[in-house]
Amino acid sequence: MSTRRSGSTLVSVALAMVTAVGIAGTAEAVPPPPPNPSDAELQQGRVDVDSKAGEVGKLTNQLAQAETKLLELSAEVQLKMEDANKAQVDLDAAEAAALAAKRDADGAKAEAEAAGRAIEEVRKQVDAFASSSYQQGSTVGSIRALMGVRSADELLERLRMLDAASGSQLTALDNMQRARTDKANKDSLARKALEVAKQKEDAAEAAKRAADAARAAAVSARAGQERRAEQLENERSSVERQLEEARNRVGGLQNQRRTFENWQEAKRREEAELARQAAEAAAAAASEERRRTGGGGTRGTVQRPTRVAGSGAVQIVINRALSQLGVIYAWGGGNGSGPTRGIRDGGVADAFGDYRKIGFDCSGLMIYAFSAVGINLPHYSGYQYNYGRRVPLSQMQPGDMLFWGNGGRIHHVAMYIGGGRMVEAPFSGARVRVTSVRYGGIMPYAARLL
Repeated sequence: MSTRRSGSTLVSVALAMVTAVGIAGTAEAVPPPPPNPSDAELQQGRVDVDSKAGEVGKLTNQLAQAETKLLELSAEVQLKMEDANKAQVDLDAAEAAALAAKRDADGAKAEAEAAGRAIEEVRKQVDAFASSSYQQGSTVGSIRALMGVRSADELLERLRMLDAASGSQLTALDNMQRARTDKANKDSLARKALEVAKQKEDAAEAAKRAADAARAAAVSARAGQERRAEQLENERSSVERQLEEARNRVGGLQNQRRTFENWQEAKRREEAELARQAAEAAAAAASEERRRTGGGGTRGTVQRPTRVAGSGAVQIVINRALSQLGVIYAWGGGNGSGPTRGIRDGGVADAFGDYRKIGFDCSGLMIYAFSAVGINLPHYSGYQYNYGRRVPLSQMQPGDMLFWGNGGRIHHVAMYIGGGRMVEAPFSGARVRVTSVRYGGIMPYAARLL
């Protein structure tokens, strides 16, 4: 037997063994090939999808603009509410100051009037004393006060008493006149303070009326914009259903193509496995042949195990946020354990009854998502903006937080999940959702915590 024939015989024997026993230790044999749509069919399906996607894109842009405007109006409402709160505080303070000034003015006026009455009484006594002294030709008292004295010593004593009495009354009169002047000055200052307090009170009342009117106008504008956004949302939903149908059609073709490609890959793996087993069988046969003929054996091969990586922290955070899709918005709601009851805000949230709902607001959803990896965030989007590392929007990655502001003041936060999409708890009346990133009013940096 020749060497060529011997090798051919060994391979034939090995292939026969593999064919007879099947692919030992592997999956079942690959089934027959599935349908494989043509490139022309796939291209036409993509054209149909692009056409529908264009319609959806227009409505999506319009809705994004409407929602951006709605968020701006929501922020404006919040600012106006704060202005109204400030005006109320200022008005309360002005009313309290005016009341205190009125009490001071009333007290100062009463003291001035009492001082005037006391001075008039002393003045009458002095006038009576002076009149009596004048009629008797003496500046120290009535001559009748000197009658009936029995000695010179008694006369001198009475003269001293009369002189002291007249001096004391004159001194008392001077003191009371000075007191009345002081009281009059205090009365004047108190009345001036009352005038100033009343002016401030009037100004505070005017500011309060203006703030209330501005708040009412902002709330009305937000309600109108919300109706417009709802209308656009309904229109987009209708067209999105049409787009989904088109995508399903082309998706079916693409799935068929992927299924066929997967089948091809499985077929290649099957053939490779058959070839490997055939080679091993041939090697075993050759080894046996060499053993019988006095040759050496062959070495087996060792396969390296495949290393499978687990999900990272970023995906954990994203999945945790996405697990709350459809949960109702509740202003002030949400913590590290999940949705919580909302709180009152004195405005829009109260009108939607957020304090009766259990859900998330925008920053509460971020707290819940990042708590999965041990990061504790404050329940205020303005503070969350300063957490982690700031990166330009052009470098944003899945898991980054995006922020929106008005006049430099942060009022909304969402999480970027990749592909131009984000997850957010948008506003009162809505639910946690995935939507396209809105660039109107967005802050120039994203916050990266992971």
